[in-house]
Amino acid sequence: FRNTASKIKFELKDGMEIISYGSITVYEPRGQYQIIIDQIEPKGIGALQLAFQQLKEKLEKEGFFDISRKKPIPFIPQKIGIVTSPTGAAIKDILNIIERRFANVEVLLYPVKVQGDGAAEEIAEAIIELNKLPDIDVIIVGRGGGSLEDLWAFNEEAVARSIYNSIIPVISAVGHEIDITIVDLVADRRALTPSEAGELVVPQKDLLLDILGKFKSRLFQSLASKLKLSKDTLARAANSYAMRQPFDKLHRLQQKLKTSQKICMPGLQNQTTNCLNHRRNHK
Repeated sequence: FRNTASKIKFELKDGMEIISYGSITVYEPRGQYQIIIDQIEPKGIGALQLAFQQLKEKLEKEGFFDISRKKPIPFIPQKIGIVTSPTGAAIKDILNIIERRFANVEVLLYPVKVQGDGAAEEIAEAIIELNKLPDIDVIIVGRGGGSLEDLWAFNEEAVARSIYNSIIPVISAVGHEIDITIVDLVADRRALTPSEAGELVVPQKDLLLDILGKFKSRLFQSLASKLKLSKDTLARAANSYAMRQPFDKLHRLQQKLKTSQKICMPGLQNQTTNCLNHRRNHK
């Protein structure tokens, strides 16, 4: 019974209409019929879809999807952690885009199962372990497309909580645009496809260098213009009346001094000559 109960994805509630599959047996001590259930589904909606809705409502009440708690993605990460299958198409798409856009960035792949038994536990553990590394700037969690059952590991509460508790920002890249998982709602940023995750995680280096080159050119032009303006301003200031006035006044004083010298020098020379003659006459 415990093994069967562990396979039920949704939460059973009183009054819920269900469809069950199993076998009818007789409980001999009491002579009662009983049903041994092997499989159970909610009536009118798939079990996985109901489990998705129940978990979504639960996590939403706990604030897992609040915009205010989402962390920004670094503009140019130095090291990217990727949680996905090492053999799937997703990792190839992500790496191809990163290599094309910004080849210098370092990538660390944490290989996990992305579907089946134990997949959710591996994904959650990978996110927790990457958070223990000091140099991971951003984490991409994802896989290629598939059915709701194929993608179910990304709808498990353990994975959602590992992303919610992650100190490192997380980008989800699960399936295609139409595939919405719990991971997409909890992640700091959702990529519609694994390829888009590669585009979101790093800028395009060539475009960035082009922008920096144009910025550098505009900066030099601006500095040259300001330097010329400063030189022109200094030249005008040097030729202004306020700047010329002290030099003009000094020049006038020099002229007066020269004029005074011309006037005074002959008289001084005569007086000196008279004094010398007077001393000679009295010896």
